[in-house]
Amino acid sequence: MDLRESDILGDAIGAHWYYRAKYAALARLTADLSPGSLLDVGAGSGFFARQLLRHTALAEAVCVDPNYPDDHDEQEAGKPIRFRRQVGRSEAGLLLMMDVLEHVPDDVGLAAEYFAKLPAGARCVVTVPAFEWLWSGHDVFLGHERRYTLKQIEDVLRRAGFVVERGAYYFASILPLVAGVRLGGKVLGKDEAAPKSSLRQHGALSNAALEAVCRAELPWFPYNRAGGLSAFVRARKD
Repeated sequence: MDLRESDILGDAIGAHWYYRAKYAALARLTADLSPGSLLDVGAGSGFFARQLLRHTALAEAVCVDPNYPDDHDEQEAGKPIRFRRQVGRSEAGLLLMMDVLEHVPDDVGLAAEYFAKLPAGARCVVTVPAFEWLWSGHDVFLGHERRYTLKQIEDVLRRAGFVVERGAYYFASILPLVAGVRLGGKVLGKDEAAPKSSLRQHGALSNAALEAVCRAELPWFPYNRAGGLSAFVRARKD
């Protein structure tokens, strides 16, 4: 997650419907895996690493983000979680790049860099924002370079050396609402490219309702190649 979003949500990140629902999709996509260690690249606050340490048998995690003020170590659920500005080779069985590749000019290069750091047999889960036609000031605020179709991000990972195992869209249930707001703003002549975060804090009731709507997708999420706000891809290093 982006540290700029962490600044907006503060301690409310763990209760926010978007991150809770996104973790649920990540958990569904990796339910058959049992990695001993995790490398979370562009981890920000480490939300996803912390959730995996709490709710799975994962033994340790390393979170990497060049924007950390310093390297430091913490504990989560009695397990080590290390925050680093950069890392060398890794023995992690699972690599996460949650909304990372859209931030860099050379997405294939960054994916290939971490492919080279992993041991053979490691898995990778990547998420990116979907569909260029959904571009808005939120993307500008977060410093995005692009949005992707599922086929485009799968191609990025293949070119980086990974073998794609599966890919799917998520947040399909709220896609019509978001598309209506963003496309409607363009029709009305609003400056949709002005930098502005779409992320907001919510009360308990709206958080619960939005999370429930998104979680309702989970049974068919792994098979959804039609559309959504986010594209998820799971891949491996042979």
